[in-house]
Amino acid sequence: MAGQCNGNSKDTESFVKIPPLKFSKLFINGKFVDSVSGKTFETIDPRTGEAVARVSEGDKEDVDLAVKAARQAFDHGPWPRMSGSERGSIMMKFADLIEQNIEEIAALDTITAGKLFSHCKFIEVPVAARILRYYAGAADKIHGTVLKLAKGIQGHTLKEPIGVVGSIIPWNFPTLMFFTKAAPALAAGCTVVVKPAEQTPLSALYYAHLAHLAGIPEGVLNVVNGFGETAGAAISSHMDVDKVSFTGSTEVGRKIMAAAAASNLKPVSLELGGKSPLIIFEDADIDEAVNIAFNGIFYNKGEVCVASSRVYVQEGIYEKFEKKLVEKANAWIVGDPFDPQVNQGPQIDKKQFEKILSYIEHGKREGATLLTGGKPIGNKGFYIQPTIFSDVNEDMTIAKEEIFGPVMSLMKFKTMEEAIKRANNTAYGLAAGVITKNLNVANTVSRSIRAGFIWINCYCRFDLDCPYGGYKTSGFGRDFGLEALNQYVQIKSVITPIHDSPWH
Repeated sequence: MAGQCNGNSKDTESFVKIPPLKFSKLFINGKFVDSVSGKTFETIDPRTGEAVARVSEGDKEDVDLAVKAARQAFDHGPWPRMSGSERGSIMMKFADLIEQNIEEIAALDTITAGKLFSHCKFIEVPVAARILRYYAGAADKIHGTVLKLAKGIQGHTLKEPIGVVGSIIPWNFPTLMFFTKAAPALAAGCTVVVKPAEQTPLSALYYAHLAHLAGIPEGVLNVVNGFGETAGAAISSHMDVDKVSFTGSTEVGRKIMAAAAASNLKPVSLELGGKSPLIIFEDADIDEAVNIAFNGIFYNKGEVCVASSRVYVQEGIYEKFEKKLVEKANAWIVGDPFDPQVNQGPQIDKKQFEKILSYIEHGKREGATLLTGGKPIGNKGFYIQPTIFSDVNEDMTIAKEEIFGPVMSLMKFKTMEEAIKRANNTAYGLAAGVITKNLNVANTVSRSIRAGFIWINCYCRFDLDCPYGGYKTSGFGRDFGLEALNQYVQIKSVITPIHDSPWH
């Protein structure tokens, strides 16, 4: 079974000195303020299940104040009226400030989300600064086009910021999601109200503080902590929010769409759930394929939208693949995410912890074979062993529903046509992967699977210039790349008559 290396707060101090928590209120109109109701809620450390802070609980009244500030800043403030290069310069300073505070920010995401501290420090927080710089560089390159029209008129288009943006972000990548939404919106000249997940508000509040230090004007970036059914619902249905961007479950995405339609018909972009297949052919390098498949599901404890939770292995290499996969799982160390020796930290909270364990029980009851894992670790915190099932079919709950945890369904296939058909047998369409040395097979599979992101001979590889989003019930709209920037602008066409023009 997986290695165990549970830690407590005293043990953690031997790895990293956790800084005191500085920000716990709402950030509205350039200031940290209490919620209107005065209510607060606990932020839980998933390593222990104990509270590490109490933060202000935003509600409809607080969202109203944040939206009012954002509307004032958009309609009358300097941010959308600056040149793109001026906005970009401030965003560059914001990125510099993030890099100056990497360790403190990384610790916040570790103690609230259970993420590996090393990944936060060396990957996720630095990438957040890169996202800011990418869109800062694009801020002065938002151009319309000149149109060749019929005789007697000329025309051009303008790309104008869409207005006040509501950004509702998830708990699995609190830092990356904050900037994946906020950075292109800010570059376009929009103002933003961010609702972080209730489990992970601390880094979002820290970023609000840094934005203020960088010179982002009052009201341009606001952060309202709170719950989805109150603060999130208020943003989605608000008549003065011009767009909503959401990453999270398909179930909540449907509610946001309904609220947007019932209010002011605001556009929405949704990055939703996934049940992503990874197809491994007989010609693959087995050791490489095992590493790709393993990391594709167990990275970030399986709390990844694109996690390769359905792994299809061609029958000629299946037995050898399965054996190596189980060996790797048994060497995987689960424990305190501050410990540099640990591979996997705790699940986000008790609710998700219990949900994952219930899915594991579903798998057992429905006839899947538990190869390894399947149990919680320790008597405190929300740790679960990396879990692998074989003998899974597409009718089983664990093969159909998004678990969002460290649970792999391992399946065997004979032909490429069978693998494609089974891979597409899902309501989701976020991502997929194929591992093969045959270019024709790779091309056929990548073009046949209905998903928004396909990896060939790799998995979970992203680049800021490459758009990312889903098909089917995995949502619509794209994050990353200039496609994301275009989601925060509107196109206006301008027509002018030309009298007595010599040109047709």
